[in-house]
Amino acid sequence: MPVLDLFPDSARIAQGELEVGGLRASELAREFGTPLVVYCEQTLRARARAYRQAAPNALVVFGSKAFPNLAVLELFAEEGIGVDVSTLGELEAARRAGIGGERIVCHGNNKSDEELRAAAEANVLYTVLDAPDEVERAAAAGIKRALIRVAPGIEVNTHEAIQTAHRGSKFGLTPEQTVEAVRLGSSLGMEMAGLHIHLGSQLLDLAAPRMLLDWLAGFVAVCRTELAWAPAVVDVGGGLGIRYTEDEQAPSIADWIGDLENRLERDFATHGLPQPGLIIEPGRSLVAEAGFTLYAVGVVKEPAEGPPWVAIDGGYSDNPRPLFYGARYEALLANRADEPSDRSYTICGKHCDAGDVLVRHIALPAPRRGDLLAVPDTGAYTLSMASNYNLLPRPAAVLVSGGKARLIRRRETLDDLFGLDVP
Repeated sequence: MPVLDLFPDSARIAQGELEVGGLRASELAREFGTPLVVYCEQTLRARARAYRQAAPNALVVFGSKAFPNLAVLELFAEEGIGVDVSTLGELEAARRAGIGGERIVCHGNNKSDEELRAAAEANVLYTVLDAPDEVERAAAAGIKRALIRVAPGIEVNTHEAIQTAHRGSKFGLTPEQTVEAVRLGSSLGMEMAGLHIHLGSQLLDLAAPRMLLDWLAGFVAVCRTELAWAPAVVDVGGGLGIRYTEDEQAPSIADWIGDLENRLERDFATHGLPQPGLIIEPGRSLVAEAGFTLYAVGVVKEPAEGPPWVAIDGGYSDNPRPLFYGARYEALLANRADEPSDRSYTICGKHCDAGDVLVRHIALPAPRRGDLLAVPDTGAYTLSMASNYNLLPRPAAVLVSGGKARLIRRRETLDDLFGLDVP
């Protein structure tokens, strides 16, 4: 079954049913309810090890906005992965997961004074400065080591909402502002350790990092001429995409990192520049393929035109990516995974909004109320972007391995939803 390739590494069909981590989908649904986000520990560790093996001398930090969960942060820490944070909440998650400041990189395009002080108190390895006025504010807050985020003016082939390095981006400084920021930060006593640059997310070919490193080496050559300064470290961000559908292709982690490191070494050598240390910030490519979501099928009905609607017990409150980014997904009926498809269906959520569509035109065996629908590749930017639209509680998440499941995020209750209201 081709779509099975999009599920976690441990996925298989056993007696007609989807099984992951040694547990059947129906078992998981009975014990934990639906919607349910299921993470495969084997896959999480495999992706972390792939990065560490591909870049043994680099600092690899997890872009925690993809899924800032304590159990996942702890698991990655065991594998030698640090964390990239951009808010007080993400920094607190890293600290509660026992991750030391030496493995934390702190970001943010609009850091408050409180956030800068918290980064200094946590003694994070690097704070990434993202605005001209942030240099003096960071020094005043006690920041000792900084990177400057530079916007190179490069547009990449991805959704416009996740392009982050073009000339109009809200992230980073212009090259001219970057030179001045290095000069100012040095005069204020901060260690201006290097540069940060990130092109965007869900990148599916090697053209983008090649373009980035060609530009970066040329810019560093200018910095050395104007400042007698070159970065000791370069943080190239993340961005590696994954296959969400059968017709997509993506580089492997090994190919992505290998090409990036070779290009960095070649381009810096071409300009006669010293080789910098490397930081990599994967998010999606660490967690997305490890997770899938289980839903219960409810209403199935035929409209006057178009394919039948199949309604599930979640929707864009637990996965807003189709609405925000036009994201495409595959799906299968987890409890009838070996049955042939009979026609094309459209999967919708239960929200009071016509845009609440999760998967369009998916071939399935005729769905029935009570069936379990499994949607792969939902481990990143789903729960972390979830909402309570229509006052729907957010789902639980479990970690599965070796025939056992561990709750890593409990399901919200109605009491949780009303706990902040003041009558």
